[in-house]
Amino acid sequence: MGSDSAVPSPLPAAPAYGSRSVSDVLASAAAVLGVPGYTNRLNLPAAKRVCVVMVDGLGLSLLKKRGGHAPFLRSFLPGARSLDASFPTTTAASLASLGTGLPPGRHGLVGYDVLDPEQDKVVNMLGSWDAGVDPLRWQPYPTVLEEAAGHVSVATVSLPRFADSALTRAALRGGTFIPASGVHARVSAAVDALAGADRMLMYLYWNELDKAGHRYGSASAEWGNELEELDSALKRLVARVPAGTLVLLTADHGMVDVPAGARFDFSTQPELIDGVRHTAGEPRMVHLYLEPDAGSAALERLRSAWQKAYGNRAWIFTRNEAVQAGYFGPDVDPAVLPRIGDLLVAAREPIALYDLRRVPASAFDVVGQHGSLTRAECEVPLLVLARPETPTRSHARPRAASGGK
Repeated sequence: MGSDSAVPSPLPAAPAYGSRSVSDVLASAAAVLGVPGYTNRLNLPAAKRVCVVMVDGLGLSLLKKRGGHAPFLRSFLPGARSLDASFPTTTAASLASLGTGLPPGRHGLVGYDVLDPEQDKVVNMLGSWDAGVDPLRWQPYPTVLEEAAGHVSVATVSLPRFADSALTRAALRGGTFIPASGVHARVSAAVDALAGADRMLMYLYWNELDKAGHRYGSASAEWGNELEELDSALKRLVARVPAGTLVLLTADHGMVDVPAGARFDFSTQPELIDGVRHTAGEPRMVHLYLEPDAGSAALERLRSAWQKAYGNRAWIFTRNEAVQAGYFGPDVDPAVLPRIGDLLVAAREPIALYDLRRVPASAFDVVGQHGSLTRAECEVPLLVLARPETPTRSHARPRAASGGK
């Protein structure tokens, strides 16, 4: 670990919520199908049915770099569009944005794990939500799938364990959940459901690639094998969907491989946790929450300590600076503000930052990681894999630029 007292690097631009982000995909698809209150901001072609394939962890740069494993998907790269993942670039934040059409500052899932101010404890936003957190209260806005279900058939095809998960209830509730475990089963279930509906909005989730990346790294043979499986499965899907179906592919974030020697336990440095009551977030996007009575001087001391230790390899900024920069969207609900750390540390280089007082040592084994603001993590693809043969006119009312309701 080195130190740096240089001038901080300029912060990257915020995600383009409301025009070119993951939050605009399902919302635009709903507009295509004529669901009131939504605008087709991505200018998708009109269709009777729309299937949105969400591939966890498939960053645009990874698809370009490893496209040799995906000849079918690679053939769509010349027409691919780049979208922005939500910030932080973690599954909970981006899937909630996809599902609600809202930026994280509205839907409130602002990290992998974050502070619940009411309980004064850190709670997980992905797989193991705290018993004291009500998903419908934490994220109270209607989802796109919920609102679309009043106008067209709506289906989610995903792994059985996600049928009633807290994340599904918070951000992806609505319509019929069709459980399917294997890749072939998911394709068959999706095709059958689409064929049985005159008009449908479908969400199809794929998580195998992300799992392989975390365990082996995105440069691994195992990751390439999973990309090959995805490619052949989606080729079968597109060959079998009924006419009039629009099939889209996008992702929730990209991934960066972090070498073992670049994974650090920051809790061993007293100056980096001085005055910190809670730590949370991702190893590449750390939330630091100060003690309630800490003032601005304590915040500046903490920022200076982090700048000295990691300023050459990370962006270090305050909650207020993040909000002003628009990282969580154009406006942040008052209830969401205290869920965001007082100080945020977003990795710029391939490093990962852990608090081993709080997370198990096995977390150090994770190779592929995400959460920060680099292009490899932020840029995700939008591929049009199948276009409808018979265009129909979409009737949709405009909605707020943030995608809000």
